[in-house]
Amino acid sequence: FAGIPISIKDLYDEAGVTTRAGSVALKGAPAARATAPSVQRLIRAGFVILGRTNMVEFAFSGLGVNPHYGTPRSPWDRATGRLPGGSSSGAGVAVADGMGFAALGTDTGGSCRIPAALCGVVGWKPTAKRVPLTGLLPLAGSLDSAGPLARSVADCAVVDAIMAGAEDPVAPAPLPIKGLRLGLPRGTFLTDGMDGTVAAVFGRTLTRLSAAGAHVIEFDLPELEDILAANATGGFAASESWAFHHALVAEKAASFDPRILKRIQRGEHMSAADYVELVQARARIIAAAARRTAPFDAVICPTCPLVPPRIADVDDDAAYNRINMALLRNTSVGNFLDRCSISIPCHAEGEAPVGLMLTGEHMGDARLFAVAAAVEAALAA
Repeated sequence: FAGIPISIKDLYDEAGVTTRAGSVALKGAPAARATAPSVQRLIRAGFVILGRTNMVEFAFSGLGVNPHYGTPRSPWDRATGRLPGGSSSGAGVAVADGMGFAALGTDTGGSCRIPAALCGVVGWKPTAKRVPLTGLLPLAGSLDSAGPLARSVADCAVVDAIMAGAEDPVAPAPLPIKGLRLGLPRGTFLTDGMDGTVAAVFGRTLTRLSAAGAHVIEFDLPELEDILAANATGGFAASESWAFHHALVAEKAASFDPRILKRIQRGEHMSAADYVELVQARARIIAAAARRTAPFDAVICPTCPLVPPRIADVDDDAAYNRINMALLRNTSVGNFLDRCSISIPCHAEGEAPVGLMLTGEHMGDARLFAVAAAVEAALAA
């Protein structure tokens, strides 16, 4: 891999560089003393760091908006100015524009997969514990994971393998598409509010996969509603981001994006009992969901229910919150359940970008890559 250029999100440490995480509150902070191990592994393999990509401040939004350093535009309908998805906004745009082989992002509730969907590329969220998070500025340690965005499943698989410490990374061999069992959760949780373009492309994609021999099987997954109930008091992102940032907030609250600050401060009001109950509920939900999804090679749904909204559409706080929650809704399930998940483009050339999300089992990363490679090939046929 000698000389292959990649970019890294601005929350990975590089020795001698200040990690700003998209914030002006960290301007002038001491430079990192060491490079994050996941980045070190790529450098040792020969990859060259092309630069650092823009991101949502402290990774706490799925929209991609950054009032401090500017908001990168989705490559689709760039003249209008559309959201790139977040929080790995610059990573998605960099890959779509050909700025390197891949871009490193992080994913706490969809931050690799959402920009992949809105920029028309592939985004990978590994099972969290496979890739070290040392040297990355955290959002919520219980949910954070580090993964790449690239232009193909195989490219993501190679970068992911190196980040996870594999000595001989290889592209996955696709499984036969014929006979694959793809579970489609029944009900409207993952499709509520889906716009017409996404609905049409997703429906067409299911038809194509079925025609290729895959079995698309509807099933009940009531744990989706249980996740909502468990997160009602604020969830891991609010509580754990407050624990990490509260001292900086006390010192430099005026430097924060007010919308991000409000989300962080929500964690201030969570009690220890709320947090313990959340941890216990998560364990129960993970176990119950695992039993329901065991018969399938992957769970399938749209990555996001919307094509890239206009940046101007989120100027209003109410719209910002509504669209942000819509973009995060489907992807955040994989983080709560501690699973691997991938978004691959399923739209036709010239259409608005639409992502197809496949979610595998906990530590089922290798198999999910093989399933995703099969789906990617079937959609390209």
